[in-house]
Formats: sequence, structure tokens, C-alpha cells
Amino acid sequence: MSALIECVPNFSEGRDTGIVEAIAASIAAVDGVHLAGMEMDGDHNRSVITFMGSPGDVARGAFEGCRTARDLIDLRRHRGVHPRIGATDVIPFIPLSNCTMDDCVSLARDCGGEIGRSLGIPVYFYGHAALDTRRRELPDIRRGGFERLVEQARRASNAQHNRQDPDLAPDAGPETVHASAGATAVGVRDILVAYNVNLNTDDVRVARTIAQVVREKSGGLTGVRALGLLLPGRHLAQVSMNLTDYRQTGMARAYATVARLAEAQGVEVLESELIGLAPRDALGDAVPEDLRMKPLDPDRYLETHISRFD
Repeated sequence: MSALIECVPNFSEGRDTGIVEAIAASIAAVDGVHLAGMEMDGDHNRSVITFMGSPGDVARGAFEGCRTARDLIDLRRHRGVHPRIGATDVIPFIPLSNCTMDDCVSLARDCGGEIGRSLGIPVYFYGHAALDTRRRELPDIRRGGFERLVEQARRASNAQHNRQDPDLAPDAGPETVHASAGATAVGVRDILVAYNVNLNTDDVRVARTIAQVVREKSGGLTGVRALGLLLPGRHLAQVSMNLTDYRQTGMARAYATVARLAEAQGVEVLESELIGLAPRDALGDAVPEDLRMKPLDPDRYLETHISRFD
């Protein structure tokens, strides 16, 4: 098998199917790209598109998706519960086979440079591709969101505040945020499992308390990043998690911990959901029904798509 990598860009549109399908079509139109999945969430107002292929093909697909998102998404009118800095909010490259992390770092930096030069979008490198250790973690780049970048641009244009805040200066592309498309984070990471647990309450304080306890940064579960969010369209509180080391903390362990903490506050788990793809091992010994999940189609497993390249 030749070098194979995965890319899972997140776009700041989860309500207009036409826009998301146009972005997906621009990615799939690149020869050699295999489109593995597309999901939308109206409350997050966000979509996740998963594709894979050779490094060069995947980088071109990422660029084309970013170009289409720039042309179709206007962040000045975007509202959603998930943090974001750009129309194409994040572009992660993930090595799958016959490709090293360093190979993906070179690819990410080349792709990010082209996005900055050709599309006029500021780029921040994160994860293994970070140029600044303060930007290794994606939440640190997203802090304050698109609005923070817009405010910085406004201040920088003021004669009395004509210096760029070094914490917000991009790694590639123009110095100031794109008026409608914002900025983009381009990085390299290991396989990540995006997993949400929805609670049978609309009290977002419950979800935020649980998120605080389970996230690794505050002494919780290994490899877990978590947010407590309110889904206004469904009147539910959600614990939204990224499992960055699914071998240490898979979906079953994350679910059990959230369910236990929710029960301690007198709240039941309503359901849980996988966003995008996951390795089969991410479930551990559990089956989806154990986690109050809908049965998973085989196409939701990463291995199903990798096998197409054998």
C-alpha cells in the first residue's frame, strides 16, 4: 500500500445542505480522493467531512474544500454553539499507513501556506505542525473565536493601536482576518474520536460541570477534551468530547463516566453519538446499544475505508 492519510476538516455550516454538499463535491472532484463521510449539526452549525487518499491528493482536496467554503460561508452571519475561527475552521491531517507524522507536518505547512497565499485566509498551525508551542492545542487558537480576530483587526487598523497582538499573529497568509471567511487552523494529529453525550435536561450547567470533571486538562480522563453545551434546537444539554487517545479512553469509558456524574446530579443520559468515523477498538468491548447509540453502519468504522486501498 502506498502512503495513505486521512483529513477531517470542520466547516462552519451545519444548516444549509446545499452549501455543505457543494463543499463535499469540490473535495470529491479531486482525482484520488475517497470521500468517507459527511455529517451536519444544526445546533453546532457545523459540518464534518472525512476523506482520505495519497498525501498530494488529500492536500489538494483540503485546499479545494477551503476555497469553496470561503466563497459560500459568511461568518459575519454565522451563529452556533461550537467555537470557531473560520469558514473552514480546522483542517487536520492524520497519517494512516506508510506515512510518518513528519511527512504530514511538511504537507500541512505546504497546504496552509497555499491557503494563505492563494485564498487570502490567515492560517495557524497546530498539533504536531505547530510552529509555536502555545498553539499546539487547538482550543488555545480558538479562544475568543472569529469575533476576537475581528476585534484585533479593528484595533490594528486604528492609528493608536497599529501593532499586531503577537498571540494572534498568524503563521501563514495575511496578517489580518478574512472579512467573511475568518482564519483557518491547519495541523497534524493522531486519530481522534469525536463523541457526544446528550443529557435529558436543558440545564447547561450540568453539562459544563461534567465537562470540567472529565477533561484531562483539569485532572479527568486521559486524552479527553470536553465542553458543556446547550443544544437550543433540541432543548438538551450536551457533553461534547474529543477522545484524543481512544486506546486510553474509548467511548465506553467516556460514556460510563459521564453517566455516573450525571446520575449524581439527578440527570439521565438520553443518548450518545459518534461524529465522523472511529476505529473499531474505540468501542472497546461495548456495542453501540450499551452506550445508548444507534447501531453503527460498517461505513462508520475507519477500517472499512482503509480496506478500499489494499
